[in-house]
Amino acid sequence: MEEIKITTSKKTINTNVIVAVLVFSAFLALFNETILNVALTPLMGEMNVTAGTIQWLITGYMIVVSVMVPVTAFLIKTFETKPLYLGAMTLILIGTICAALSGSFTMLLISRMLQASGTGMMIPIMMNTVLLVTPPEKHGTAMGICGSAICLGPALGPTVSGIVLQFFSWHALFIILIPLIVLAMILGYFNLVNVSIITKPKIDVTSIILSSLGIGGIIYGISSFSGDGNVKIIAIIFIVGIVSLVLFCMRQLSLKEPMLEMRIFKYYKFSIGVVLVMIAMMTIFTMGIMLPMFLQGALKTTTFVAAMVLLPGALANGIATPIGGKLYDKIGIKVLVPVGFTIIFVALFILSRSNSETPLINIIVTYIVVCMGIGLIMSPCQTNSLKQLPKEDYPHGVAIMNTLQQISAAVGSSLFIGIMSASQLKSLNNAVPQELAVANGFNSAALVVVIFVLVGFCLSFTLGLGNKKLGVASDLILENE
Repeated sequence: MEEIKITTSKKTINTNVIVAVLVFSAFLALFNETILNVALTPLMGEMNVTAGTIQWLITGYMIVVSVMVPVTAFLIKTFETKPLYLGAMTLILIGTICAALSGSFTMLLISRMLQASGTGMMIPIMMNTVLLVTPPEKHGTAMGICGSAICLGPALGPTVSGIVLQFFSWHALFIILIPLIVLAMILGYFNLVNVSIITKPKIDVTSIILSSLGIGGIIYGISSFSGDGNVKIIAIIFIVGIVSLVLFCMRQLSLKEPMLEMRIFKYYKFSIGVVLVMIAMMTIFTMGIMLPMFLQGALKTTTFVAAMVLLPGALANGIATPIGGKLYDKIGIKVLVPVGFTIIFVALFILSRSNSETPLINIIVTYIVVCMGIGLIMSPCQTNSLKQLPKEDYPHGVAIMNTLQQISAAVGSSLFIGIMSASQLKSLNNAVPQELAVANGFNSAALVVVIFVLVGFCLSFTLGLGNKKLGVASDLILENE
């Protein structure tokens, strides 16, 4: 990124340093999200809990992050940037220290909730601040760098933790993060500046309660449907979540100072962009879960080998994401996103035909191509969507986009893994060998993912249409830039 400087009343600060600090901090926060994924089995034995209980370390984390993201849209308009950043990182630090010292499931779960509350704040803080300190013509590049943290953090979590657990206990996963989090906080204290547009909106407790019930209920319900819990209770919680979210949206439209500005969905390019980001997130998150299941079940690889198969794709995604942002700054959205979806579609279709005889190298290469395609479209879709909004609505746009990303990840994992399990069970009932049954299940689920990608490909062409429908949005963008 080209070096740019902004001047405050005290000193001139390099915005590249600000972006670097925020991206590093967000990476650490999101790395936490998946760091325990490969440690769940040993934790079950050590803490004497069931699979359904231990899964709360993942599901609970996702719920808290999703609840905190929209709340942070309000916090960004209420508190200055640096104190808010330090507050978020403090929550992550305290949660990480407590997790490292945990000796029981309850203590570890509470620690994870603290980490998640800071992570949910950190993502909008990073994206909103980066949009405000970088010029519009560099938004694509900047958001591409942010996208690398958002994608690489969760993707590298299982791989790094798999390596660490070969030599140390799960406590070490959190111990190694503590000095890195402290370093990020020190860098943030000396380099961040206050750039938020403070309006001090009136807090609406009802909105916070409704959004928490809605998002929490939906994610919990979706994540639990494929488990072994009480179906009636899960269904009730899910319905309560849906009703609460509808009431939340209705309330936001009636408030003069909404907690989350739902009216921004009237900008059709923002709305389409959000859908495309959800499809991309759903694809990469779900494949990151299904592919190891396929590798271990059909190809009989070890957990470590399965994690290593995912690593090149994760790194490719991290490299392709900023490239996608830079290309967006140069050529725009019209061609880039359809090409990206074409790459994903072709590679994912090939991957969906894999079986127990498919060479491991073929799977690695094909998955790399899928991840590169997602990297090419993720930040352009995010950047183009947010650029449709006036600057004062950036926090709302960022919050909505990131909340729906979390929900899409939960929907995708539950839906596609459910399809995979059902297809696998059907094959087993027909006396198909275990390895072939797992492959059949993966083929069925991956093919449905391909259909979602095809929908994204079709929708991507609408982003290249003229701006006539934007109306007042275009005027607002010009005034604020």
